[in-house]
Amino acid sequence: MSSFEWNKIIASLLTALIVAMVSGILAGQLVRPRELAKPVFVVQSAEQTAAAPAEQGAAAALEPIGPLLAKADPKRGEQLAKVCQTCHTFTKGGPNKIGPNLWDVTEEQIASVPGYQFSAALEKDKNEKWDQEKLNQWLYNPQSFAKGTKMTFAGFPKAQDRADVIAYLDTLK
Repeated sequence: MSSFEWNKIIASLLTALIVAMVSGILAGQLVRPRELAKPVFVVQSAEQTAAAPAEQGAAAALEPIGPLLAKADPKRGEQLAKVCQTCHTFTKGGPNKIGPNLWDVTEEQIASVPGYQFSAALEKDKNEKWDQEKLNQWLYNPQSFAKGTKMTFAGFPKAQDRADVIAYLDTLK
């Protein structure tokens, strides 16, 4: 093939690329998406998650969980915890998934599940134990409890829901 033929092939490729680029620019000028006034779909407690970083004392503002635990229902907590089964297991000796196995997590050291790599946000609390108040804060909003944690769950906004889940976790021993 002569160099003239190669020049025609390269020129046609360059022309096609230029036409595609110009078409993209023109399409971007003709069709401009409008910003929505409000979100079409709001994830439960998304406003709470967005507002939590602005409030430094969000965890301190929670009501104590102790009185609610007196009337907590572990069976209801088990039902609520089903959303957690995507990332966690709840069985004795169960495997770690995206998140650690939660069997016997109450009164356990924070970030101490064997074979699981915790985020640095939880590693700093490694010498503390999960008590009912810490679990309450964690279940309310994991990001406000440990800023930078890899857990993306928005949390349980209702205090009684958190109490029921904590009562369920207390039964896993």
